[in-house]
Amino acid sequence: MGHPRRTFAVLAGLLLLATGAAAADKQPVTIGMGMALTGPLAGTGKASLLATQIWVDQTNAAGGLLGRPVKLITYDDQSSPAGVPSLYSKLIDVDKVDIVLSGYATNMIAPAMPIVMQHGMMFLGLYGLAVNREFHYDRYFHIVPSGDDPGIDFSRGFIDVAMTMKPPPRTIAIVGADAEYPQIATSGARANAKKHELKIVYDQKYPPGTVDFGSIVRAIQATNPDIVYVASYPADSVGMVHAVHEIGLKPRMFGGGLIGLQYASLKQQLGAQLNGIVYFDTYVPEPTMDFPGINAFLADYQVKAKAAGVDPLGFYTPPYAYARMQVLGEAITATRSLDQKVLADYLHKAVFKTIIGDVKFGPSGEQSEVRALWVQYRGIVGNEVEQFKQPGRQVILFPPRFKSGDLLYPFASEAR
Repeated sequence: MGHPRRTFAVLAGLLLLATGAAAADKQPVTIGMGMALTGPLAGTGKASLLATQIWVDQTNAAGGLLGRPVKLITYDDQSSPAGVPSLYSKLIDVDKVDIVLSGYATNMIAPAMPIVMQHGMMFLGLYGLAVNREFHYDRYFHIVPSGDDPGIDFSRGFIDVAMTMKPPPRTIAIVGADAEYPQIATSGARANAKKHELKIVYDQKYPPGTVDFGSIVRAIQATNPDIVYVASYPADSVGMVHAVHEIGLKPRMFGGGLIGLQYASLKQQLGAQLNGIVYFDTYVPEPTMDFPGINAFLADYQVKAKAAGVDPLGFYTPPYAYARMQVLGEAITATRSLDQKVLADYLHKAVFKTIIGDVKFGPSGEQSEVRALWVQYRGIVGNEVEQFKQPGRQVILFPPRFKSGDLLYPFASEAR
């Protein structure tokens, strides 16, 4: 027999190793992301973060992932693309997170891509437009159903809806901010206008930070277009809508990729000025969008949103931010892995059941089904937020699968 003390020491060492391995197994699965918590995109960022945290809390209550708790590490990207690369370097190199997720919007996703690619990380984007057409990264996946050619598909529904007018429109004005998302969106609008042989009578971009949109709207009015397509971020969208009403622009159809019109705060601020506008959205409370689990999520979100002081409706990004976590959780559970290649391979081939319906990614990492909604505001009275929870206030015109009504036009009549 061996020496008793030596045998005890060996056994004690083995016990320590086993205990250490068990403790390592309980180390959290860390998920890192930047998110706009200050700056012009903060309203959306905070709502998206709340939806993400709801999933984390629910997952941890159910036992976590791979038998380990989930830990969310979030840094404020301040709505500024300039700080994004260093933020993601910190998440990956210093925090050593297991998974990285994007913040909200094209301008926040694109500057993170080189850092993510350099480290070979799988990356789940949220509400970007055609980000991967420049990078061709096979571990990028995008949560928002813009199709495999999002630069074109994004505005296709707007133009298709416009062509239902009798007689069909003949002219279009296109305007957008000189920033990445608006320029991708307006480029697609030009292509779709050309496809339908629409004459572009006004086509301009304006510098970020523009405050007075009166001169832009007057210039558009001088061309007398049938349709006006705008691509803008929140502050610009509000300024543009105010200017349209102050000047009395009277096209047959007005709208486009006006980001911000989806936010509860701006819905309340603009009130009846929204009537008649046809705008991009991702979820509205129409009967055609009653997906399994969506109502339970919104009920939970709206209670927590009130306490947190964030967007009280949660219709725009929160369902997709939560669905992004459902996709991630299912991929990790199904593969029993945190390996970036294994997860990316699984994401390319699987179909995911989420609160916004089935999610399937195409070759470029975009959701293969084109499901960007084109919605028309109707019957808005005053500034009470509760009215936006009612069906019929935000009528879906496109795509046909979710259509809940036909276009009302001309804009000048419907909006006044």
